[in-house]
Amino acid sequence: MTVTDAAPVTVEDRIESLDVIRGFALLGILLLNILGFGLISSGYFNPEVAGGSTPFEMELNLAVWAGVDVFFEGAMRCLFSLLFGAGVVLFTSSARERGGVLHYRRNFWLLGFGLFDAYILLWSGDVLVTYALAGMVLYPLRNLSPRKLTAWATALIILMSLMNLAFSLSLGQARQVIVASNAAEITDPTSRELAIAWEDFEADYTQSPEVVETELTMRRSSYASAFIYNSEYMTEVLTFVIPVLLFWDALAMMLLGMALFKWRILDASRTSGFYLKLMLIGFGVGLFTNLYELILVYASDFDPLRVHGYMRPTYHVGRLAMALGYLGLVMLICREGWLVGMRARLAAVGRMALTNYLMHSLICLFIFTGAGLALVGELQRWQLYPIVLAIWIFQLALSPWWLTHYRFGPVEWLWRALTYGKLPQMKR
Repeated sequence: MTVTDAAPVTVEDRIESLDVIRGFALLGILLLNILGFGLISSGYFNPEVAGGSTPFEMELNLAVWAGVDVFFEGAMRCLFSLLFGAGVVLFTSSARERGGVLHYRRNFWLLGFGLFDAYILLWSGDVLVTYALAGMVLYPLRNLSPRKLTAWATALIILMSLMNLAFSLSLGQARQVIVASNAAEITDPTSRELAIAWEDFEADYTQSPEVVETELTMRRSSYASAFIYNSEYMTEVLTFVIPVLLFWDALAMMLLGMALFKWRILDASRTSGFYLKLMLIGFGVGLFTNLYELILVYASDFDPLRVHGYMRPTYHVGRLAMALGYLGLVMLICREGWLVGMRARLAAVGRMALTNYLMHSLICLFIFTGAGLALVGELQRWQLYPIVLAIWIFQLALSPWWLTHYRFGPVEWLWRALTYGKLPQMKR
């Protein structure tokens, strides 16, 4: 049996490589999400936020930002999206009679989990809402050939890259307009709109001390005040960030993930040489692109139009290439049978990905908001990563233990019950 004519895999089967790479991506995405949990809102993209007070602390925090930006920014989210697309093919191929109904019901409940994460667990960077909305589009496309899926994904990536360039150029023009005049003094309507757009962008990137103080007070005081602040912030996320940026980002990578699954690349079926080449080419292109962007950032003295990912025309190229590099590496490890113990733990984390993802929000809700320790804004950038390591260790230990006693993670069990309309057996 060749790779291309292998029997289809059903959703009831466990594909170890999919679970392992999902667990890897789930843990990796916390490297970025911890910034949204632990820093003020501008800290995610602005590397000079939470940079310390001494020269050594500033250099250390910038080095941490640069390392995360080059190796992980966008790549882990990209991996997650690829796997979601693969999961749609896997799920719908095993539920042919009621595939459409179950697919949309499944995504409807995922949307509910996402809104719970965003509003109740106070995670404004939630991806589940975006995935549920993008997932609604995927069902009619599930039977497209891998080549057509790849073509659609490529077209979207090109369009998103052009949109990034347009954002950067228009905001650059807006900055030039406002250099000589205050926005309130500009009478030309077009120039005035450009000037206001730059002022809004700059205010989000470099928050004033008064705005920072207000944010920290609301996020630290109590759960109720943090809920009010987060709800207002989520309005912008739902009305602009998701429909303009994240939806298309997720959709493109999901389409590519569907193609990769159909090509049997995600189940470690290809040769070790194939995965080695994928890893080397992916990391080669990704590191070259990301390091090039990093050089431009330092040369511009941290110009926000260079720092912000969605202002970089090459952003999607670099992060996709890095994601494919990680994919090749993990598939090679699975193919060769290396790191048996770590693979088993990562696979368990991946099988409980939804539970573990929401657990990130719950843990960080307690650590950083007024519902618990209220440490938001208290730690430097590098000091957030021991917390990440502790969460990793906890989930790598908890997930295998849980799955020795139960068939599903608790949220996976609930999601399955809501999707199928019946309670699956939980205990082993």
